[in-house]
Amino acid sequence: MPAGVSRRTEGSSSSLLPPITQDDDQIAAFLEGVSVPTLVASMAHLTGDPAFVRGPLRPRTFIPNDFQGGLEEHESRALREQALAAIRAYRDAGCPPVPPPPGPLAREIMAWLVCEPVADEYAEMFLEEMNIGGDDPRRLDLGDLDAAARHGLSVIVIGCGQSGLLAGVRLKQAGIPFTIIEKNSDVGGTWLENSYPGCRVDVGNHFYCYSFEPSDGFGGYFSQQPELLSYFRQVMRRHDIAPHVRWSTEVLSATWDEAASRWHLVTRGPDGTQTRLDANIVISAVGQLNRPLTPEIPGLDTFSGPVFHTARWDHSVGLAGKRVALIGAGASGFQVAPAIAEDVESLVVFQRSAQWMAPNRKYRQAVHDGARWAMRHLPGYASWYRFMLMYQASDKALDLVRVDPDWPGLPESVNAANEARRRVLLSWIERQVGDDPELLAKVVPDYPLMGKRLLQDDGSWLRCLRRDNVDLVRDEIIRIEPGAVVTGRGRFEVDVIVLATGFRANEFLAPMDITGRGGARLREEWADGPAAHLGITVPRFPNLFLMYGPGTNLAHAGSIIFHSECQLRFIGSCLRALLTGGHRSMEVTPETFDDYVERLRAELAGTVWAHPAVRHSWYKGDDGRVHVLSPWRLVDYWRMTRDVEPGSYLFT
Repeated sequence: MPAGVSRRTEGSSSSLLPPITQDDDQIAAFLEGVSVPTLVASMAHLTGDPAFVRGPLRPRTFIPNDFQGGLEEHESRALREQALAAIRAYRDAGCPPVPPPPGPLAREIMAWLVCEPVADEYAEMFLEEMNIGGDDPRRLDLGDLDAAARHGLSVIVIGCGQSGLLAGVRLKQAGIPFTIIEKNSDVGGTWLENSYPGCRVDVGNHFYCYSFEPSDGFGGYFSQQPELLSYFRQVMRRHDIAPHVRWSTEVLSATWDEAASRWHLVTRGPDGTQTRLDANIVISAVGQLNRPLTPEIPGLDTFSGPVFHTARWDHSVGLAGKRVALIGAGASGFQVAPAIAEDVESLVVFQRSAQWMAPNRKYRQAVHDGARWAMRHLPGYASWYRFMLMYQASDKALDLVRVDPDWPGLPESVNAANEARRRVLLSWIERQVGDDPELLAKVVPDYPLMGKRLLQDDGSWLRCLRRDNVDLVRDEIIRIEPGAVVTGRGRFEVDVIVLATGFRANEFLAPMDITGRGGARLREEWADGPAAHLGITVPRFPNLFLMYGPGTNLAHAGSIIFHSECQLRFIGSCLRALLTGGHRSMEVTPETFDDYVERLRAELAGTVWAHPAVRHSWYKGDDGRVHVLSPWRLVDYWRMTRDVEPGSYLFT
């Protein structure tokens, strides 16, 4: 079994975890490294005894990324001892099957862990996401359709990143023929392409993984790129998806044939040969952050040394002892700078705007061996840990995002909650900077909190900027010369230029040419801004389904893998409607599309992301509007994508 993938088998329950063979002293040593509240939840799950969460010792507070509940050490010790007794009995009984806790007990455990009642609508979503019984409730269910009906459908998936791989797994489970077209030579998408130093996920990776493929093998709480890429490779091998993939092949165009109710795709293979492929269904899983944005800086092409984008990192270029210019200090630059600062002779960071940071001491912390043991061996531990990760990353942050038009603090903050959180983060920044007013002026953002991506940090960014060999420059770059970067206030001689300048996030499905019913071209349909019903379907483009489409990126909460699973579940319900109804094609009605897009844009217009005080944001398109983000609560989007409403679609 590969170390990065859970030992649970498909469709299993926690009863199929590997048996516990350690003695009492070994188990006690492992329990020193666990989240004690998660351990207690696991014991209530294991024994079915609510006494574990009804005793006098209980969490006092729910602290994100801490998960120790504010317990005193003597309290944690007492709870570990109680757990050890239950684990000993479970081990000595031969680790018998353990069913999921009944609904009332599961709800009680939830409330105990997060120190507050969990609303009914959220509890249902959390329990599904936790996959606590191992029955994978989001599988693509086609009911009792026979093999002939399933095999009569053909699907092409464009892209084999996390959403394309997910589509392949679900389609294979359902017995539907499919082919994945991937422009790269391997799985992983953004986690294959972004291999720059310091690259890591900023969502807790025990939540940033498929609900049906949790991992007990992650070495970090916020894994670096190699570990995440390994995870996706292992999932691909486990489900045998590679034989269905055409690697190093790019889709150039897709054209709908109305008479045949099929899509005709033109692809270009690794040798440059163009090939036509046909399919009933096309699922685009190309992502949003995969086309690097190269800035238009005069003289960039005249630079005499290496120049490369973070998403196309040139590993043949050694940076040790070099003078390096890092242009851009958003999410990628924020990770690159601390990773290379110790090795380079000098590092000049050119930053257009400062970033808000959330303190997170676990950001670079390794997972304790005890926690990994508990996830692997204790029934429910991994699921309850995932619940806490999801709970902290759910919808409460939307309170910080919505603009109060009467708020007197504009434009520094957009409402009372936003201002309160801003003061906390500002104080944290000030404590790190210390007595350096010049640096403080450079690193405090001049826009409201949450207006741009909130970055995770354990202090490494500001420690990096305080190094003697690092210079933070906020001046606009005027030009680049063969050996230097020039601003209005100075000339910086450098040997290497690294572009941390982001992606063409608003150019959805580019550069493919997509032509739908009646000759409708998707680029022209999106002239007023990219949009799709639920981010998934567009009128006049039958049988075309988008994953990670317009209006689905998450900036307030959640995991994009959670969103992808919601989208694939909705696509699965569409395929079921097609097959069970004997239809050849389906497309969203203009009325349904217009109503959804109107509500989406109205909701986005009232957020900090769209506020004029936020400039230079990749969240905004060239028209100044926000097209990429989802303003919905996670629970609302989860509900909206549970099943297709037949009246919202035209069937042929």
